[in-house]
Amino acid sequence: EDQREEMLRLEREESCLFCPDKLATDSAHKILKMTPWWSVTPNRFPYRGALQHLLIIPSNHVSDILDLPAAAKADFWDVLAWVRAQYDMSYYGLGARCGDCRFTGGTIRHLHVHVIVGDVQDPEHEPIRMKFSSRLGDASELA
Repeated sequence: EDQREEMLRLEREESCLFCPDKLATDSAHKILKMTPWWSVTPNRFPYRGALQHLLIIPSNHVSDILDLPAAAKADFWDVLAWVRAQYDMSYYGLGARCGDCRFTGGTIRHLHVHVIVGDVQDPEHEPIRMKFSSRLGDASELA
């Protein structure tokens, strides 16, 4: 519910949470690494069961990773390698929703890639599931 309220507030302001000017000045987002093409930040609303949940966010305001410049696409792999090494990840999952949020299950119209490590040591751990679609007509007001 907190996440939904934040998304509605930003929508009213016509503000993109992940564009560089907003991301750099938003005290709620700690930038862990920044390149000319990408920023890495902890997810403010980590998925239940995640031991680690980071976001890799492009500087370009696009909704599809394929719409990024070639240099940004190439730099993504270096940033991901930094994340894996920095957090000593021996396993992780990646998730990105590309295209129209009304159909992908996303709530932010700015591409971002989730890097998630499940807390598999937790005896109560349930597999982490990421929504990748919305039924036509069920789309959020945010999309």
